[in-house]
Amino acid sequence: MKNLNNSKLKIIPLGGLEQIGLNITAFQFEDSIIVVDCGLAFPEDDMLGIDLVIPDVTYLKNNISKVKGFIITHGHEDHIGALPYILRDVNVPIYATKLTIGIIERKLKEHNLLKNTKRKVVKHGQSINLGAFRIEFIKTNHSIADASALAIYSPAGTVIHTGDFKVDYTPVFGDAIDLQRFGEIGKKGVLALMCDSTNAERPGFTMSERTVGKTFDNIFSEHRNTRIIIATFASNVDRVQQIINSAYKYGRKVVVEGRSMVNIISTALELGYINIPENTLIEIEQMKNYPDEQMVLITTGSQGESMAALSRMASDVHRKVSIKPGDTVIFSSNPIPGNEKAVSKVINELSMKGADVIFQDAHVSGHACQEEIKLIYSLVHPKYALPVHGEYRHRKAQAAIAESLGIPKDRIFMLHSGDVFEVNGESGAVVDHVQAGAILVDGLGVGDVGNIVLRDRQHLAEDGILIVVLTLEKYSNQVLAGPDIVSRGFVYVRESESLMDEARHVVEHALDECMERRISDWGKIKNIIKDSLSDFLWKKTKRNPMILPIIMEV
Repeated sequence: MKNLNNSKLKIIPLGGLEQIGLNITAFQFEDSIIVVDCGLAFPEDDMLGIDLVIPDVTYLKNNISKVKGFIITHGHEDHIGALPYILRDVNVPIYATKLTIGIIERKLKEHNLLKNTKRKVVKHGQSINLGAFRIEFIKTNHSIADASALAIYSPAGTVIHTGDFKVDYTPVFGDAIDLQRFGEIGKKGVLALMCDSTNAERPGFTMSERTVGKTFDNIFSEHRNTRIIIATFASNVDRVQQIINSAYKYGRKVVVEGRSMVNIISTALELGYINIPENTLIEIEQMKNYPDEQMVLITTGSQGESMAALSRMASDVHRKVSIKPGDTVIFSSNPIPGNEKAVSKVINELSMKGADVIFQDAHVSGHACQEEIKLIYSLVHPKYALPVHGEYRHRKAQAAIAESLGIPKDRIFMLHSGDVFEVNGESGAVVDHVQAGAILVDGLGVGDVGNIVLRDRQHLAEDGILIVVLTLEKYSNQVLAGPDIVSRGFVYVRESESLMDEARHVVEHALDECMERRISDWGKIKNIIKDSLSDFLWKKTKRNPMILPIIMEV
């Protein structure tokens, strides 16, 4: 007789529960591990110089023989962006739908990983068997085509992971979400539901993506005599499709600008996820051959990113496009939390150039609001609720929805990254914690910038640095040259000569003290210089620059 205790399913989120982004969850049953999603997050404001953040997958590395594959729900960066970094250590096959695999392949190509990574395209409604698991892909709607929810069947029970989703009965491309399948699986009994929480604070339903098409039509008919520039998310292929539809209807040519936009649209075109009438798309070089009223420019940069095409146009550093009075600029997106300032800066810059900026009603979310979340819960009837994908407050809002639908409080779990949640038909509980967290990527360095380096960068950014250089004689420790003080980012030296002179005296005084006390250990000398200089500067300026004494011997 098998011990029941062993036959539990472990659910181990390794990211995606503290912020939007970094989504990655391991599911383990005995000797089989499958991993759902592998996303990155963009750096917080205090992560100076960091390019992106990836999850810590030490747990997967330590159990590499058990890991069967990555199952990816959809092709957004916060679900696939870390793959090129993680695959180097955890090289297992990737399973996803056609467009998602297409986008991942383009990514792997850039990182020279295409040859040694196995990939398999899965259709909606299909299942794959990996170790003790069977995983079924279920059609959902989202702001990128080919999004999937997953039904994860294990000997301990079934878990449904919604991925990022909304309910769109009239999608622009393909079919509506397969609500019937959710219901069928729900009827058979579902152990746990892991549901997207991004819009769990918003009441009502998310509008259909098609409503944006109507808005575009109205804007195009009202602005027939100006050039139209539309900024949106590169990955929202359906949005681009609707812009192209309106452009075609009003006799305009379309230019796609911005590297990520060009990449995704060409992948979508190759795979047949977007339909562009002939002679509509033109190269940016041909723009000068057409009058403004026949042009639409679709561009990246709707989040105010400084390097994206729209920001470069707004600040006049774009090589091929500059904003001129009369241009109509449409923001077809909402600021992601934290980007509001950057977006409003770009809007101001565009307005100063005389552009007419529209940022109302030209966007709908790709995530479910409260009523759609209730719909999924009602179809699935899970025993346990595990809200995922969102900041704590978003997940808390979903927990409240689950409770309002009659799920007992002790079966709703607010997990943290690294928690090991063990569950079967009888019970569910957090039993353990594994290493999890954020690894910072800076340039080519992965994980070589940690908290200490960041703290130093913060320190340098806030107070600058002083370098004290002096030369001591070998054996006697007499001062032969210096002390010279070099400052960067602390004060403007030319206007603070007296302060620098005083600082030099403070260092000399400290050195005399060392001589008197016969201190010959350089480490001690450096510390005494540091402490006395630091005290003096704090008294004089109330600032705390980094102080680096450098001693040379002759």
